[in-house]
Amino acid sequence: MVLSRGLVGVKRVSWWYVAVWVALQQIDLGAHGQRMKDNMYTPVNGAHCFRRLNGTHVTGCSSSNGGSVGVLHLINSKADIDFIVQQHPSPPYAPIVPPALYTRENILRLRDEAGPYVSALVLMNNASGLEQFSQESRCPNQYSGLAAGQQQQRCSVDRAEDSWNPWGSGLLLEDFPFPIFYVAGVSEMEKLLDCYEKFNAHDLENQHQRSLCAIEVKAFMSAAVSTDICMRRSNSYNSLIPATKFCDPLQGKNVYATLFPRPIVPEEQRVEGPERIVLVSTRTDTTTMFDGVGLGAMDSVVPFAVLVAVAHFLSQALPSNDRNVLFLFFNGESYDYIGSQRFVYDLQTGAFPSRGTQTKPISMDNIELMIDLGALDNLTDLHVYHAAPQPMATKVAELLRKINQQFGFGIQAGQPVMTTNLPPVSAQSFLRENITFPAVIVASRPANRFYHSIYDDQENLHYRYGNHSRKYDFTQLEDLDLGDRSDLYGKDSIQMRIRNASTLIGMSIYELLTGRAYGQRNGTNSVLIDEFLHCFLESADCPLFRATVKPDTPHVYPAPPSRYISVHTTLTSDATGWTYRVLGLLLGQKVENATKANCSALHLPYQWMAGYGGAGECRRTTQNMSLALSPAFMNETYDFTSYRYSTWTESTWSEMSARIFLRPSPAHETLTLSIGIVVMVISFVLVFLINSRSDVLFNQGSTSSIPIATQPTQC
Repeated sequence: MVLSRGLVGVKRVSWWYVAVWVALQQIDLGAHGQRMKDNMYTPVNGAHCFRRLNGTHVTGCSSSNGGSVGVLHLINSKADIDFIVQQHPSPPYAPIVPPALYTRENILRLRDEAGPYVSALVLMNNASGLEQFSQESRCPNQYSGLAAGQQQQRCSVDRAEDSWNPWGSGLLLEDFPFPIFYVAGVSEMEKLLDCYEKFNAHDLENQHQRSLCAIEVKAFMSAAVSTDICMRRSNSYNSLIPATKFCDPLQGKNVYATLFPRPIVPEEQRVEGPERIVLVSTRTDTTTMFDGVGLGAMDSVVPFAVLVAVAHFLSQALPSNDRNVLFLFFNGESYDYIGSQRFVYDLQTGAFPSRGTQTKPISMDNIELMIDLGALDNLTDLHVYHAAPQPMATKVAELLRKINQQFGFGIQAGQPVMTTNLPPVSAQSFLRENITFPAVIVASRPANRFYHSIYDDQENLHYRYGNHSRKYDFTQLEDLDLGDRSDLYGKDSIQMRIRNASTLIGMSIYELLTGRAYGQRNGTNSVLIDEFLHCFLESADCPLFRATVKPDTPHVYPAPPSRYISVHTTLTSDATGWTYRVLGLLLGQKVENATKANCSALHLPYQWMAGYGGAGECRRTTQNMSLALSPAFMNETYDFTSYRYSTWTESTWSEMSARIFLRPSPAHETLTLSIGIVVMVISFVLVFLINSRSDVLFNQGSTSSIPIATQPTQC
């Protein structure tokens, strides 16, 4: 009996040992499996094309749910596209396309003709020798402008010479059933090209016989069809699963400031009054096909910088006037004028400014004149446009010519042009409500070959940072007698061209407001313009931005702020916040002999900021924000097919990533499957044999070898 228990104990110990050994082997295999996974996949960093929707259509890209996998194939010519369309020996493919071949014809051919054989597309960064690159339509916002639905005097998509973006491919408005991945970094491009050259580039016709380098792109978009269907789908799912969303409306903030502080009034006196206002505006946003990539240097930063310089000039040159000036920086204008449409709606409903400002509301009747700055691709050739007979348009054009001749800015300004084929500017939102609204547009003819694209950057402007803020105070006006400042920026610099144009426009507005010419030799500050461009195009950790925050504020991440409108978040976007603070610095009235404690006790509109010297100063500010959200989303019964308001939304997504790996050949896959089947069959046979002989192998009989005595039987 003791021996039997001992054997049972040995068996238990042996099985415990086996169990521990198996567990350790599983842990070891798991660790080796993780390392094997790391060796199998190499992550690739880049930017993804994502999906946007409007009331009737869906645009952008999406991967399949779980990711899209394709064999890398380098496109160097149209013959490489023919290979995918006609031969495709080892589909699906992921073509690597350089920007020069990223044309409407080629990309739509890959989508429409090679669709079954293409699962992803990789755009490779290579701007050398690139002459044009714009995915925007030839007629931006063509369905929401003044001439929408009219047959004459409208932008033409078919005729480049009659369009506002002659180089546009319109790919930004197309829908792609596969993801498009943009790779910008040199090291990331080398990963792809090295992998392609090593495994894929040779013997193309027999690709199916060997292992190939492939890419997996995960960028599945939840939204589909249109904004109307997506919003209804989200609402129906919300009743079952709270907080479920498939798309979000594009939403941001407009930033505005007045030249002079507006009086605070009690709530019972908050009614419209006879206040006279001149509105000067431009847009601040930009867009591209890819998430987080695109600076919009020429398409919006230039007029943005011009208006900031004009506002600063008037704040220094005009201490008082019986008419106030409202400077407005619209957001979301790239998507059917979201910001300006909402602003007009607020004017019509008495909701601007908000009640929190404790000032009287403003209506469209209070605005005597609107000067809207459009794209200023050529700062030496300004054009004045208006949609209806407008005496002020003639006056503005005359002032531009007269002041330019007096100061020699070298800027041409011809006769005003009356047309309904207006540039894509915010004034169109006002003119759609009232064609006789006193709106004057100052813009130049289109010359930006990289409009709304990843290459509209500082290189497109030929901008080089001068970095002279330590020597020159950018909060003061500049002496025009200093000449072209070629010692600071070189000849024909973008800084000086913006300075000349902004000074010319600022002096023209000064004379419109006062009825007399500006009598001094001061203009806008070229160092301020240099710093402004540096902050928005190169690094937010810059002297101008640091002057707008408190002296002890930590430095921010050294990257330019994104100016895509995006969707609603609890935090104000970086670009909007910096615009707000810059206006506070440049237009705010300095409070002398105020300490930080005294300034903080006053609360808004008083703000304590570092100032030019960095020591800290108190300013009474006039800037604020207003909501840039389309009125379409405020009405549950709105007809999303009416084109009355912007209806753009952005799809939600859960993950965006890309990685390359070696996809095994069919022979390798067949061998692996065969080995797996053989091992499985052998395992079943072994298990059957062991189970059938278990009593012998594991001694399932008596546990004792001592014979048991038997009792003799009686006769």
